[in-house]
Amino acid sequence: MRIVLIAGAVSLVVALFGTPLYIRWLVHRGYGQFVRDDGPTTHHVKRGTPTMGGAVIILASLLAYAVAHLVLWRPPTASGLLVLFLMTGLGVVGFLDDFLKISRKQSLGLRPKAKLAGQGLVGIAFAVLALQFPSADGVFPASTNISFLRDTRFDLAFAGTVGGTLLFVVWALVITSAVSNGVNLTDGLDGLATGATTMVLGAYVLIGTFQSNQNCATLTEIERRCYEVRDPRDLAVVAAAVMGACFGFLWWNASPAKIFMGDTGSLALGGALAGLAILSRTQVLLVVLGGLFVLITLSVILQVGSFKLTGRRVFRMAPLQHHFELAGWGEVTIVIRFWIIAGLFVALGLGLFYAEWVVGE
Repeated sequence: MRIVLIAGAVSLVVALFGTPLYIRWLVHRGYGQFVRDDGPTTHHVKRGTPTMGGAVIILASLLAYAVAHLVLWRPPTASGLLVLFLMTGLGVVGFLDDFLKISRKQSLGLRPKAKLAGQGLVGIAFAVLALQFPSADGVFPASTNISFLRDTRFDLAFAGTVGGTLLFVVWALVITSAVSNGVNLTDGLDGLATGATTMVLGAYVLIGTFQSNQNCATLTEIERRCYEVRDPRDLAVVAAAVMGACFGFLWWNASPAKIFMGDTGSLALGGALAGLAILSRTQVLLVVLGGLFVLITLSVILQVGSFKLTGRRVFRMAPLQHHFELAGWGEVTIVIRFWIIAGLFVALGLGLFYAEWVVGE
């Protein structure tokens, strides 16, 4: 447990004290946020606020992971490195998007196809690598099984080794793209995405720790209650490192935000959550844990679908948080109430995870 605490503490300190230094550098370089003219008018005052703050979260997480392992002299694991790879890779895609917005002095960065292509390349590389590097007892970082609270009997390998691999890559790509874009859509109000993501990461610290304590190296009569997850403790370390970085960043990102995470941060955090879900065998459970992201994404789908089919809008503006802004809710009120909703989803997800073990006994 010490390695989890060290990772969380180091990333918190680095992000908390490193973010203001990064803000000064961004201001000196003139790297400020550009706000859409068709967005809520209350956002116009945010024009020029430093962005690309997600770089701090990524660097703090990587540094904390490395320091925690060096302090206790433990080697990194395949699972931990894979999640960090996915987070950093998607963060690079987001960084390019943010940088183009700044350099072009407009709110549009990478073209949608180019952005999706970048996410796809990183997601495919992660999925392929996740099916490599078995542990000493033959457990791979990822499984071709569709999982909710643990591996299920529905195995994508029914199509054969090659077919199962291809289906898994597609499945992992869908999860990665959906989660990263879901966090991206949730971003937009000061502290909203950061706070909600922190709660889900906290859940994965608990899930990884519990799986590590209950993991079974051999198959027994209680196999169904064992978690065949490679490196669950290190997944908890990664979750703690990213969570600590989010806490430190949130200090400066809370309303009124001194810095925005940008796509650099939202895509990276979505990647971290997707990676943790896939490698901890809780892919479908993430739909519950990240319920707020699901609701906000659905609001955009409904809005676009309704407008194309009927010419009418369901909400005053999508994503959902902007609908309530136009309805007259204050920004801080929306953020806090959405945090409450996010917390309830996380509590429900953790309850399902733990109840499944207790009932199994």
